Amino acid sequence: MAKKIVVIPGDGIGEEITNSAVAVMKRVAERFSLDLEYEYKDAGGTAYDKFGVPLPEDTLNACKSADGILFGAVGGDKWDNVEPALRPEKAILGLRKGLGLYANLRPVKVADSLTEYSPLKPELVKGVDLVIVRELVGGIYFGEKCESEQHNGAERAWDLENYSVPEVQRIARLAFETAKLRRGVVTSVDKANVLATSRLWRRTVAQVAKEYPEVELKNLYVDNTAMQLAVRPAQFDVILTGNLFGDILSDEAAVIGGSIGMMPSASIGELTSLYEPIHGSAPDIAGKGIANPVGTILSAAMLFRYSLKEEQAAVAIEQAVDKALNQGWRTADLWHEGLKKADTDTMTQAVIDCI
Repeated sequence: MAKKIVVIPGDGIGEEITNSAVAVMKRVAERFSLDLEYEYKDAGGTAYDKFGVPLPEDTLNACKSADGILFGAVGGDKWDNVEPALRPEKAILGLRKGLGLYANLRPVKVADSLTEYSPLKPELVKGVDLVIVRELVGGIYFGEKCESEQHNGAERAWDLENYSVPEVQRIARLAFETAKLRRGVVTSVDKANVLATSRLWRRTVAQVAKEYPEVELKNLYVDNTAMQLAVRPAQFDVILTGNLFGDILSDEAAVIGGSIGMMPSASIGELTSLYEPIHGSAPDIAGKGIANPVGTILSAAMLFRYSLKEEQAAVAIEQAVDKALNQGWRTADLWHEGLKKADTDTMTQAVIDCI
């Protein structure tokens, strides 16, 4: 039976970059004789304009029955004055909840041809190849909260951080399984010297580690991890952490590569999984055909790896991207004199030609 891929272009440059990724996916499917079918659905501001809601039930239902979801980007200043509950970004939160997307995987791999773009010295970023595994539906973001209350004569607000053992076990097992496919090292990040939730996190991860004797477990405090990402990022293989710490560290790590246009991500769920670049909808360049499609193309590679279990197809895409970059192709965000300047379609074709 054909594998069903739901494509949600979203807003801004979303249509352009998802079109690029689908073109690459079709070429890879042809090479490896894979049967894929694509269904396009609306979400974000585009869906709000059409249906009055950022995430129509029809879109969510289609996603629930999909083998994988390719997502573009949502948002834009066009919808700045929409009431908060209907803003385009609510589509992502609705998909996370509706699909049980409990983990975010953020790979950061710096190709030799791109070390010059990093804010770090080339010798520090050479060989960087890490994955951040972030818990996505627990922790302080989803705990009880109070916007304002009176306490001892003063106004205060609070947010409750909490994790259960099953929540930590689930994300830890995903991190260890990911490490088995890579170099076999998990660095669990917490603040166990201060936070009770972190002490439970560390104990639980240590117990899960016993199920994976072939994987090495290391522990680091979050502040030290932030420093190490800046001074010696190549030491990391898989970084495992909670929602708040993962949110911050994954954005720090993304800068290492020099361009967020190159960075993919995966949100792994109980029903299915969603794949998207980490950048936004870039409404200022939408429709100009100059957006960098590589982050979305690499997100499609992750879809092949994690949802379709087609490792050869995933590697073929990643190697094709590296080859196109080594040939000198760059979109406007990365181009400088001496390189080959490409628009969105040209960059996409350069990757396809390398498959």
